Amino acid sequence: MGGLFFFVLVGSLFPLALGPDAPLLRQIAPGIVWVAALLAVLLGQYRLFESDMADGSLEQWLLAPAPLSLLVGLKVATHWLLGVLPLLLVAPLLGWQYGLDGTVIGILLASLALGTPSLCLLAALGAALTLGVRGQLLLALVVLPLSVPILIFGSHAVAQAQQGLSAAPALNLLGACLCLALLAGPWAIAAALRLALE
Repeated sequence: MGGLFFFVLVGSLFPLALGPDAPLLRQIAPGIVWVAALLAVLLGQYRLFESDMADGSLEQWLLAPAPLSLLVGLKVATHWLLGVLPLLLVAPLLGWQYGLDGTVIGILLASLALGTPSLCLLAALGAALTLGVRGQLLLALVVLPLSVPILIFGSHAVAQAQQGLSAAPALNLLGACLCLALLAGPWAIAAALRLALE
């Protein structure tokens, strides 16, 4: 719930600070919503594996008959469903606050639906790599550079829709990033967890 509150708070502060300048709000909306989503995902993933390591669950995962990558994938999927899916449900309200029309809000939702799972996998990889290290800054330093393409494609899709142009190329690139993250992410996270447990 902390990520959802953060997402709504960050998304709502800019219209309050900038005033009722509708063209400016519409222009900055894609970037603001996407940066808020990225930071909300990072906020929620910071301690993704810490409790599992503290109570010995990670060692049990290694001994389980199921592959570690499958268990990691299920944990990240559960986190996305419980922690990030609510962001998608409130995103139309933020879009309306920025003066976006229905079509653009639909593209915003599509871009978030394609991009946030990739962000969750990247953040989970960062959480696995920084497991046992105190400090959220290190996680941000690991994840933020890797998330830049997703941020660009997501905000570009919405900006294209605002201009009446096709958002399909940017959405296709987000889909390609998601496929790559789904194929490589769970195995990379599993490898990082094995290293952390050695």
